[in-house]
Amino acid sequence: MKKNFVFFLSVAVLLFMVSGCSDATKKQVEISKVPSIKFISMTPSSALKNSDKVVITFEFTDGDGDLGDNTPDAKNLFCTDSRNSVTYEYRIPQLAPDNANIIIKGNQSFELPAQGFIDDSHSSETATYSIYIKDRQGNESNTITTDVLTIHQ
Repeated sequence: MKKNFVFFLSVAVLLFMVSGCSDATKKQVEISKVPSIKFISMTPSSALKNSDKVVITFEFTDGDGDLGDNTPDAKNLFCTDSRNSVTYEYRIPQLAPDNANIIIKGNQSFELPAQGFIDDSHSSETATYSIYIKDRQGNESNTITTDVLTIHQ
């Protein structure tokens, strides 16, 4: 009789745990199929004119995994200089298989070429950069802005 009680109690606890897992699954927040990004860093924050390259890092999230492209000429990362509205275009490689329909998250870094001056009458300039990405369906992320970059001679 005691063995039966322990067995039924074990089964009841197991069922309770399984039902708790399914409730947790139902409560998961759905992540948008439109990619979103968040600024992480820009290094260095002070660069030598026409010499230092600048690395920008951001965090991305995409709810259906269609971020990135394996086509060499594809452009899906856009970075615009606040000083002159010049946009640098980059390619993020495909991050998940076609039709995977999975949530992908991570950090992405890219390198700006050495930055020059827009107005040579000063000994330094400051710039910020606006960044957004596009997935393979053409969905554009939010736009983020970097910290200030000081460019000096």
